[in-house]
Amino acid sequence: MALENVVGEVAVQQNLKQFLLVLSVSLSVATLSQLLRPFRDIPYTLLLVIVGLGFSLLDVRLIALPPEVTLFVFVPPLLFKTAWDLDWTLLKREWIPIALYAGLGVVVTIACVALALTAFAGVSIHIALLAGASLAATSPAPITALFGKLGVSKRLMVLTEGENLFNSALAVVTFVLLMDLPVELAMTNSLALSAQVLALVGIGLVVGSLLGLTLSYLIPSSDLRFLGRSLLLVAAYGTYLATEELGGSGVVAVITAGAILGSFGTHRLNPQKHQVLTEFLGFVAFLVNSIVFLLIGDQINFTNLGNNLLPIAAAIGAVVVSRALAVYGLGGLSYWLAGSQIDWREQTLLWWTGLRGSVSIALALSVPIVLVQRQAIEATVFGVVLFTLLVQGLTAKPLLEWLGLKGSNPGTPDNYVRVIARSVALNQILNHLHQDDVVKRWELNPKFFRYRELVRQELGKLQGELEGQKQDPPSLEAMADEQLQRELIAMETGIYAAFVRAGFLEQTPPLLVPTILEQGDGSDSAAAAPSQERLAER
Repeated sequence: MALENVVGEVAVQQNLKQFLLVLSVSLSVATLSQLLRPFRDIPYTLLLVIVGLGFSLLDVRLIALPPEVTLFVFVPPLLFKTAWDLDWTLLKREWIPIALYAGLGVVVTIACVALALTAFAGVSIHIALLAGASLAATSPAPITALFGKLGVSKRLMVLTEGENLFNSALAVVTFVLLMDLPVELAMTNSLALSAQVLALVGIGLVVGSLLGLTLSYLIPSSDLRFLGRSLLLVAAYGTYLATEELGGSGVVAVITAGAILGSFGTHRLNPQKHQVLTEFLGFVAFLVNSIVFLLIGDQINFTNLGNNLLPIAAAIGAVVVSRALAVYGLGGLSYWLAGSQIDWREQTLLWWTGLRGSVSIALALSVPIVLVQRQAIEATVFGVVLFTLLVQGLTAKPLLEWLGLKGSNPGTPDNYVRVIARSVALNQILNHLHQDDVVKRWELNPKFFRYRELVRQELGKLQGELEGQKQDPPSLEAMADEQLQRELIAMETGIYAAFVRAGFLEQTPPLLVPTILEQGDGSDSAAAAPSQERLAER
């Protein structure tokens, strides 16, 4: 017994050292990529893959991942973060193209990959379908980061993230069903298969909805500083594990819970708490993405890749072709059904930026070791993921610029909002310096009036700069209005929070500023209507 305890402690210590090593390397690379100018235009996730490949070439294996834990460790927080951040108002407008891309697009990808692998690489149909299901899930993390930097339209962001959210769920459900099918794919009871699909999706929807609604009431009412963040982790991991234990799809449950919390739950949060929770989820996603993309490169077995070049080439061709068929074909169908116009430039960008990543790798690694041709699945999926990340990912920016989809001046909005924020701050300072009690206290100090005059002059410069920038597209003004409203709401929230911390209030009272701002907007409906439309689009 004592020997078993010693062995167990050594194993835990070794695993902990490996995890800390992976964490240190991944965070160091991700941080340095933002500090070194030559690498700033490359998404940090792609740099992590390249560093991981370097470790793999040197035969340095950072950590051994058990197949059964890969899926539930990495996937839940990433999908939950996407569901939390997604603009559900805009998604409702674009639900038809997203549903087509995520639904029929997955079917087209699985069919094309399976056909290519069986026809050109001699892979069995069961293995080919598993590989197709693994590669059906897109991974937009490197691309959405690039979109944000280059000022790509919010609509393209929603199309990309919405497709990823739902096709990941469909790909995982399909993969689980295929794992349970007999290897020879003999006659299968269609009724039993349909019942299994309904159970996976139904249980996932029910559990995700219950936990999402429950946490939507618990998180806003939590007064303890870290309780809300803890509940978000429960929402991601707890929802997944509980649903899997009940026989449902954990991925469906996580997306459902994230969607409810991100749409319904966030309306009950004050802006300050919402920002804190969003930043926390961003950190968790950054942490998980850093580890995943480093391990994608580190887990590559070049010998295994070399032995499966034909299946990899066939799968790459199938993924690229199937993506083109889905994007261009279903884009036209979307326009015919709902008038949702996606022009050829946007379709081309969506086609080329359909990267594969963490979900595909997690599915491939979750294949049981006892399954025949497991290495063929791993090699094929890893090969395709490497191609999409290193070829398509690194060429996405030149393509985006060539298509003319880059924002007209991505730096201007940030500068415009910065001027607005500084104007608000200096105006408050100037008002403070003109108060009678302040003047009486400092009127004998000659520097007081000099400082006040300097603040007034600087405020005048900022207002002049603001007037000059109003010649830019009117969307800048709408964005600045929104930012100004957020500043005022945050100010009121901060004051209430100070009263709560001092013990004068037990909880934060309802905010008054949003009501006041709504009344102000309503007083001039003719001028406010276009601004409100632009604000809703955001």
